[in-house]
Amino acid sequence: MLRAMSTYEVRRSAVIPAPAEDVFPLVNSFHEWTKWSPWETVDPGMSRRYFGNEAGVGAGYEWSGNRKAGSGTMEIVESEPSSRIHVRLQFTKPFKALNPTTFTFTPVPGGTEVNWVMTGENKGAAKLFALLMNMDKLVGSDFERGLKSLSEAVAARKS
Repeated sequence: MLRAMSTYEVRRSAVIPAPAEDVFPLVNSFHEWTKWSPWETVDPGMSRRYFGNEAGVGAGYEWSGNRKAGSGTMEIVESEPSSRIHVRLQFTKPFKALNPTTFTFTPVPGGTEVNWVMTGENKGAAKLFALLMNMDKLVGSDFERGLKSLSEAVAARKS
Protein backbone atom coordinates (compact mmCIF):
# COMPACT_ATOMS: atom_id res chain seq x y z
CA MET A 1 0.00 0.00 0.00
CA LEU A 2 1.27 3.45 -0.88
CA ARG A 3 1.56 5.84 2.05
CA ALA A 4 2.22 9.57 1.91
CA MET A 5 4.05 11.38 4.66
CA SER A 6 1.75 13.86 6.38
CA THR A 7 4.46 16.55 6.34
CA TYR A 8 7.40 17.32 4.09
CA GLU A 9 10.38 19.62 3.86
CA VAL A 10 12.29 20.81 0.82
CA ARG A 11 15.72 22.23 1.64
CA ARG A 12 18.53 23.50 -0.57
CA SER A 13 21.54 25.67 0.10
CA ALA A 14 24.29 27.36 -1.88
CA VAL A 15 27.24 29.60 -1.14
CA ILE A 16 26.87 32.89 -2.97
CA PRO A 17 30.17 34.74 -3.40
CA ALA A 18 28.97 38.01 -1.85
CA PRO A 19 28.29 39.37 1.63
CA ALA A 20 24.84 38.77 3.11
CA GLU A 21 24.15 42.53 2.86
CA ASP A 22 24.28 42.18 -0.95
CA VAL A 23 22.17 39.01 -1.15
CA PHE A 24 19.46 39.74 1.43
CA PRO A 25 17.74 42.67 -0.42
CA LEU A 26 17.03 40.47 -3.46
CA VAL A 27 14.96 38.12 -1.30
CA ASN A 28 13.51 40.71 1.09
CA SER A 29 11.53 42.47 -1.68
CA PHE A 30 9.19 40.57 -4.00
CA HIS A 31 9.84 43.26 -6.64
CA GLU A 32 13.36 41.79 -6.86
CA TRP A 33 12.20 38.18 -7.27
CA THR A 34 11.64 38.71 -11.01
CA LYS A 35 15.47 38.75 -11.29
CA TRP A 36 16.01 35.30 -9.81
CA SER A 37 12.87 33.30 -8.93
CA PRO A 38 12.79 29.98 -10.81
CA TRP A 39 9.06 30.36 -11.38
CA GLU A 40 9.04 33.78 -13.03
CA THR A 41 9.50 32.26 -16.51
CA VAL A 42 6.99 29.39 -16.15
CA ASP A 43 4.17 31.53 -17.57
CA PRO A 44 5.09 34.66 -19.58
CA GLY A 45 1.48 35.87 -19.26
CA MET A 46 1.33 35.45 -15.47
CA SER A 47 -0.41 38.29 -13.65
CA ARG A 48 1.33 39.74 -10.58
CA ARG A 49 0.15 42.13 -7.90
CA TYR A 50 2.27 43.57 -5.13
CA PHE A 51 0.66 44.72 -1.89
CA GLY A 52 1.67 45.99 1.52
CA ASN A 53 5.18 47.23 2.18
CA GLU A 54 7.86 47.56 -0.50
CA ALA A 55 10.16 45.16 1.41
CA GLY A 56 10.45 43.34 4.72
CA VAL A 57 7.60 42.43 7.06
CA GLY A 58 4.25 43.14 5.44
CA ALA A 59 5.52 42.97 1.85
CA GLY A 60 3.17 40.87 -0.26
CA TYR A 61 2.90 39.35 -3.70
CA GLU A 62 -0.01 37.68 -5.44
CA TRP A 63 0.23 35.75 -8.70
CA SER A 64 -2.12 33.94 -11.05
CA GLY A 65 -0.95 32.00 -14.05
CA ASN A 66 -1.34 28.97 -16.24
CA ARG A 67 -1.63 25.38 -14.99
CA LYS A 68 2.11 25.17 -14.30
CA ALA A 69 2.33 28.52 -12.46
CA GLY A 70 -0.85 28.11 -10.45
CA SER A 71 -1.94 30.93 -8.18
CA GLY A 72 -1.41 32.11 -4.65
CA THR A 73 0.07 34.72 -2.36
CA MET A 74 3.30 35.28 -0.47
CA GLU A 75 3.82 37.63 2.46
CA ILE A 76 6.98 38.32 4.42
CA VAL A 77 6.06 37.71 8.06
CA GLU A 78 9.55 37.95 9.57
CA SER A 79 12.65 39.77 8.36
CA GLU A 80 15.92 40.01 10.28
CA PRO A 81 18.31 42.13 8.17
CA SER A 82 20.99 40.10 6.39
CA SER A 83 20.12 37.06 8.52
CA ARG A 84 16.64 35.53 8.05
CA ILE A 85 13.40 35.95 6.09
CA HIS A 86 10.23 33.97 6.79
CA VAL A 87 7.55 33.92 4.09
CA ARG A 88 3.93 32.80 4.41
CA LEU A 89 3.41 31.06 1.07
CA GLN A 90 -0.15 30.10 0.26
CA PHE A 91 -1.20 28.33 -2.92
CA THR A 92 -4.79 28.52 -4.14
CA LYS A 93 -4.25 26.53 -7.40
CA PRO A 94 -3.58 23.82 -8.48
CA PHE A 95 -4.63 22.94 -4.91
CA LYS A 96 -4.85 24.83 -1.64
CA ALA A 97 -1.72 24.58 0.49
CA LEU A 98 0.11 26.61 3.11
CA ASN A 99 3.90 26.30 2.82
CA PRO A 100 5.93 28.23 5.40
CA THR A 101 9.21 29.15 3.69
CA THR A 102 12.41 30.41 5.29
CA PHE A 103 15.61 31.86 3.87
CA THR A 104 18.67 32.14 6.11
CA PHE A 105 21.87 33.97 5.26
CA THR A 106 25.05 32.81 7.03
CA PRO A 107 28.49 34.36 6.46
CA VAL A 108 30.98 31.66 5.41
CA PRO A 109 34.46 31.78 3.86
CA GLY A 110 33.92 32.83 0.25
CA GLY A 111 30.56 34.53 0.73
CA THR A 112 27.15 33.78 2.18
CA GLU A 113 25.48 30.42 2.59
CA VAL A 114 21.84 30.83 1.66
CA ASN A 115 19.46 28.13 2.96
CA TRP A 116 16.03 27.92 1.37
CA VAL A 117 13.55 25.72 3.27
CA MET A 118 9.88 25.10 2.53
CA THR A 119 7.66 22.93 4.70
CA GLY A 120 4.13 21.72 4.19
CA GLU A 121 1.44 19.25 5.06
CA ASN A 122 -0.11 16.72 2.75
CA LYS A 123 -3.86 17.14 3.17
CA GLY A 124 -6.81 16.57 0.85
CA ALA A 125 -5.84 16.64 -2.84
CA ALA A 126 -2.21 17.31 -1.85
CA LYS A 127 -2.17 14.01 0.05
CA LEU A 128 -3.24 12.13 -3.09
CA PHE A 129 -0.65 14.06 -5.11
CA ALA A 130 2.05 13.13 -2.55
CA LEU A 131 1.36 9.44 -3.19
CA LEU A 132 2.50 9.94 -6.77
CA MET A 133 5.06 12.75 -6.50
CA ASN A 134 7.92 13.44 -4.14
CA MET A 135 7.86 17.15 -3.24
CA ASP A 136 11.63 17.24 -2.76
CA LYS A 137 12.16 15.90 -6.28
CA LEU A 138 9.42 18.13 -7.68
CA VAL A 139 10.52 21.43 -6.11
CA GLY A 140 14.15 20.80 -5.15
CA SER A 141 15.48 21.37 -8.67
CA ASP A 142 13.54 24.67 -8.78
CA PHE A 143 15.25 25.74 -5.54
CA GLU A 144 18.64 24.81 -7.03
CA ARG A 145 17.91 26.85 -10.19
CA GLY A 146 16.65 29.74 -8.05
CA LEU A 147 19.78 29.82 -5.87
CA LYS A 148 21.98 29.78 -8.99
CA SER A 149 19.94 32.66 -10.46
CA LEU A 150 20.12 34.52 -7.14
CA SER A 151 23.91 34.27 -7.28
CA GLU A 152 23.89 35.57 -10.87
CA ALA A 153 21.54 38.43 -9.92
CA VAL A 154 23.86 39.47 -7.06
CA ALA A 155 26.85 39.41 -9.43
CA ALA A 156 24.93 41.49 -12.01
CA ARG A 157 24.13 44.16 -9.40
CA LYS A 158 27.81 44.51 -8.53
CA SER A 159 29.01 44.95 -12.12
